[in-house]
Amino acid sequence: MSQELLDNFLAKKWGVFNHYLKPMQNGELKDRNPSGRITDWNTCVNEFDTEKLAYNLHKMGAGYYMITLNQATRYMCAPNTAFDKLIGTKPGEACSLRDLPADIHKSLSKYGIDLFLYMCSNGPWLEKELDGNVIFLDNPRRRVNDAYVEAWATVMQEYSERYGDRVKGWWIDSCYKSVGFTDDHLKTFHKALKAGNPDALIAFNVRGTTRYGRGCSLEEYVCGELNDFDKLPIDRYADGAQGHILVPLGILPKWAGGGAWAFPGCCRSKEHILNYIRRANEIGVPVSVDIVVYRDGSFQAEQQELLTYIGHNL
Repeated sequence: MSQELLDNFLAKKWGVFNHYLKPMQNGELKDRNPSGRITDWNTCVNEFDTEKLAYNLHKMGAGYYMITLNQATRYMCAPNTAFDKLIGTKPGEACSLRDLPADIHKSLSKYGIDLFLYMCSNGPWLEKELDGNVIFLDNPRRRVNDAYVEAWATVMQEYSERYGDRVKGWWIDSCYKSVGFTDDHLKTFHKALKAGNPDALIAFNVRGTTRYGRGCSLEEYVCGELNDFDKLPIDRYADGAQGHILVPLGILPKWAGGGAWAFPGCCRSKEHILNYIRRANEIGVPVSVDIVVYRDGSFQAEQQELLTYIGHNL
């Protein structure tokens, strides 16, 4: 990995991260789907206005944008024939017919905003109907085996080869050693994700929020998952990988657990977050801010206003 590519990532300073998933944007929770509109998954994905998204990111001053392809269920926001073959679905039944990342890239490219993609390493593990399928993990998660890793790598490689250099990086979740992921398994994923763009930056979430650091010997940047704008690394690099932070801006409801991912509101003042991102950038670390995105690709006004302040004052 060339130093120039890492420097280009750092030069972006900060970006926006969005969870875009069927249970969220097409679900009953008003915080994530205030319209209350619930449809089939294809209709939901078709309502995403990528031009609106790109314009709002541009007005904010965001340097890059990350969005989820999948998480825990069978529903993906882009076609994938390898995935359909593995679970026995037809086009449009699980993976959307619309290629949302491709359309997002087309809109972002007008403003010079880079695209990153998120994938989970553990497939549709919440899908009860897939229990007993030897390919995929179920709930509770089974231990990973080589057959599963090879199968899921074909899904990753199809996306990588399709998008090529339109995708600048990947953030791969749930690569936990507790379920058996090894460095060799992650090397298999790494190779698949590099198939379409050898210059893509790749991070593997091995530790969650338990420890900041490199998750795999080959990864180019660290996942850096945190729950608040408080902790900072002491150096640009972590075991040779580019430093990076991902943190949610939203406010966690009292009834929810974990981090405030994809929730509205602002957990800190605009001055606090501006100072935090400035300090991170001075150390040599870009910051990805998770905010809620609605099914049409719009943002909550309060979060958009705060991040516009950040972008205009950073």
